Amino acid sequence: MRAEDWDERYAATASLWSLEPNRFVVEVCEGLAPGRALDLAAGEGRNALWLAARGWDVTALDFSPVAVERARERARAAGVTLRAEVADVVDGWRPDPASADLVVLAYLQLPAADLTGVLRRAATALAPGGTLVLVAHDRRNLREGHGGPSDPEVLADTTTVTAALDGLTLTRAEVVERPVATPDGPRTALDTLVVARRE
Repeated sequence: MRAEDWDERYAATASLWSLEPNRFVVEVCEGLAPGRALDLAAGEGRNALWLAARGWDVTALDFSPVAVERARERARAAGVTLRAEVADVVDGWRPDPASADLVVLAYLQLPAADLTGVLRRAATALAPGGTLVLVAHDRRNLREGHGGPSDPEVLADTTTVTAALDGLTLTRAEVVERPVATPDGPRTALDTLVVARRE
């Protein structure tokens, strides 16, 4: 999908995604000491804002100018400092090496080759002691879970993700269940969760 397509989706509603941070990002990050964080494909900034409110120095990147401006507006409204910038993490983005203590990738649904490239670049951004957190709709979700993309090519799996993180120490790599409220009652989504650390 092009940035222009996402601009249209964001512009069509006051909030495309939940205002709350992702439950797994919270679970992994709430015990970490604040430092420098990168939120890749940050959308409207829900995870970046949560981190910034807890003392992190956050840079949020997304290729949709509409989403980036919305993240900036929300940061101003919340009274938190957040650098939100327009950047295509698939094409053109190159991080400064060892520049982040935390890298978050939440629901960046890409074909395997593109995701591998982003993950390898994200890993170079990690400083010693830094943590990378990926949460994505899992491939199994297509048949066994609820919601998420219907294109299997952009669904994640732990094997593809962990193979791209050579040189990092894996601390978690699993399929996790996420409850989803629907008009027809509660459902369960299946997500890939990978957490890795730069020693």
